[in-house]
Formats: sequence, structure tokens, C-alpha cells
Amino acid sequence: MAAAVQYATGKRKTAVARVWLTPGNGEIVVNNRSLDQYFGREILRNLVQLPFVVSNTAGKFSVRATVAGGGHAGQAGALRHGIAKALVTLNTGLREPVKKEGFLTRDSRVKERKKYGQKGARRRFQYSKR
Repeated sequence: MAAAVQYATGKRKTAVARVWLTPGNGEIVVNNRSLDQYFGREILRNLVQLPFVVSNTAGKFSVRATVAGGGHAGQAGALRHGIAKALVTLNTGLREPVKKEGFLTRDSRVKERKKYGQKGARRRFQYSKR
């Protein structure tokens, strides 16, 4: 039974998710709390479960995950990335539908740094001609 456990890491913005995937009843536990307790918004819960929906494996695997860093949306994205990677390493036949949806690609978009001489990353200080 221990050989059926699959581990993967997922990342999004500054969030990192460590995911353990085991054959089970579809239960998802994040930081020792259920998915419904951890993610209050319905759209984030759906985002996390998308790899199972796309690969037609909903309810066949149980997920235990620890997520750190970032906010709610970043953590949900990191969890989705980790679940997708674990599914593909467990069953290589699922790679095509999961990759087609873009779940295996690490979303590299992060906040741009503030530049000196400016108010933010792009915004300049207000210019006064006179």
C-alpha cells in the first residue's frame, strides 16, 4: 500500500504545495483541515479539483497536502499544480489531458518589483510642468 503513495510539489506565485496522492475516496485534506474549511471560496475549491475532473479520476484518489506562503489564490494554484504532477507520475496515460489544460506548466507570473525613482513597478511620480 505504501508504494501507491505519490508525492509531488506545486508552486504558484510565492506559494508552495507539497502533495501526497493515495488511492482513496476523493477526500482532500489541506494543512490538516478539509478542503471546504481551508478554502472558503467555491471558485478556489473548484480550481483545486480541476485536475481530477479533466482526467476523469474524481473520487478515486485521496489528497493530503501542506501549503505554505502566498495568499488563498496562490495556494489553490500551487495545490492544483502539485495534484496534476502527482497524477501524471502515478499514471502516465493521464499526461495528455492534463497537459492540454495547462496544469503541468508552472505559472511563472509573480509581482513585479518596485523601481527606484518611481511610485511602483510601472507608475511614475506625478509630473508637474510648472
